[in-house]
Amino acid sequence: MKLVTFVADQGEQRCGALIEDGSRIVDLQASHHTRWSSEAPALASVLAIAEGGANALDLAADLVAHLVKTGTGVTVARDAVRLDAPIPRPPQMRDFLCFEKHLVQAFHQARVVRARETPDPEAAMREMEAKGVLAIPAVWYERPIFYHPNRLNVVGPETEVVWPPYSQLMDFELEFGAYIGRKGRDIPKDKARDHIFGYTIFNDFSARDEQTREMPGQLGPGKGKDFDGGNAMGPCLVTADEIGDPYRLTMIARVNGEEWARGNSGEMSWTFEDCIAHASRSETIHPGEFFGSGTVGGGCGLETMRFLKSGDVVELEVEGIGVLRNRVVRAG
Repeated sequence: MKLVTFVADQGEQRCGALIEDGSRIVDLQASHHTRWSSEAPALASVLAIAEGGANALDLAADLVAHLVKTGTGVTVARDAVRLDAPIPRPPQMRDFLCFEKHLVQAFHQARVVRARETPDPEAAMREMEAKGVLAIPAVWYERPIFYHPNRLNVVGPETEVVWPPYSQLMDFELEFGAYIGRKGRDIPKDKARDHIFGYTIFNDFSARDEQTREMPGQLGPGKGKDFDGGNAMGPCLVTADEIGDPYRLTMIARVNGEEWARGNSGEMSWTFEDCIAHASRSETIHPGEFFGSGTVGGGCGLETMRFLKSGDVVELEVEGIGVLRNRVVRAG
């Protein structure tokens, strides 16, 4: 199934499932009430379905199948409502660095960006290269490393993302990620796939110049990533059974309709199973938590030194999931 959180005229967040090639949405709670004259707590939200496990997912699937077969249920037109992120407030977020090609290219260009801010860029580049500044750290080859995006800055598709005024270099990131569906701790890699509930597209917009200033502090990107609307997700959560193999998906980024990047999830050096096994060491992970893949090779403007302009429309497409579309605008 393709699960969504949608907002109708009354402003209430509703839980639904896409049908008819995504043109209509089954209102799961309303359909349950129509069929059984009662509400189901397990259908209160997409997060509730993830927390409810197989029983909640089966209940949702049964309602969709019943509606398709008999016409009994409640649907709304996709273009009549606004989609939010599939889980608007994930309990936790981790974004990993799973694509080596992205790191090689991004670190080189990050040095270029920082060098441009010095009186002698060529000398600055030589010095950074000699000292290993903004080079891939050895630890990346030893374990999947991650940072915690701000879960309160999540927005959905079609939401305008306001460019923070402290940045001159706004960028996108072509990513996707997995939602956890089963609680667990010390999960072995060979059992980790069983804990994945589904997948969505992720664009953690980046104030790239601010990020390059912060990273030498070795505490993560900070204000390079943390600003309102910086974490766009959607348009839907595709359940793991429908995706099948997550390491064969074509990933494309377009800006104003022009293709800027193309890659494949099969290029991941670290898999979601690696990430889950690592993160769950001596730590319980919970349903609804999000694990980002990091940026596919070539999947951001930094790697080609093409940055966004105010008014640009960024579309990220991942095979089997759909298109996440957001417009970037400067404040004011």
